[in-house]
Amino acid sequence: MGVIIFWDRQAPEGIQLPVARIISQILDIPVDVRENPVMIRGFDRQRNQHNARAILDDMQDKYTRVNGMADSLLLVIPGDLYLPGGDFVFGLARQGINAAVVSTARLANGWYGREHRDDDIIDRVAKEGAHEIGHLIGLDHCDNPECIMFLPETLDDLDRKKKMLCPQCRKLLESFCGQEPVEP
Repeated sequence: MGVIIFWDRQAPEGIQLPVARIISQILDIPVDVRENPVMIRGFDRQRNQHNARAILDDMQDKYTRVNGMADSLLLVIPGDLYLPGGDFVFGLARQGINAAVVSTARLANGWYGREHRDDDIIDRVAKEGAHEIGHLIGLDHCDNPECIMFLPETLDDLDRKKKMLCPQCRKLLESFCGQEPVEP
């Protein structure tokens, strides 16, 4: 099993490979990066945001049903994401279709009026991407604020997370992937 990251043409350039390497290291799985070949739908003009559920519905139709892709899929887009009834989400995964979406909008320093740094956006996209792929593999949210599977509600929560799974989540991941657990 591997992961394919579909990188939207409008998402930040030049950070794809570092993000893929970090996700691969965190989850110990192969990761391939490709340009997104499909137009992104689900934009809500009134909110100026993309509906994350609508994007996943579209991914289900385009990638999993039509093309029969078996790998886990992560779509990285520049547009801000939301769920109906909520303000925003950094990303969303749907295990049933083995697909997830992550937005770079609120992961970039510019959203908060801070100076741009490639290291910050690489770190955040990798953490959020690994988090969503973790859900696809079967991991739930974790109570440990330093674990990649902790649910961040703010950018500070995301920045506090380490680029690793806590020992309990690592053990679960290894059991899901059929690997022998490695002692931390």
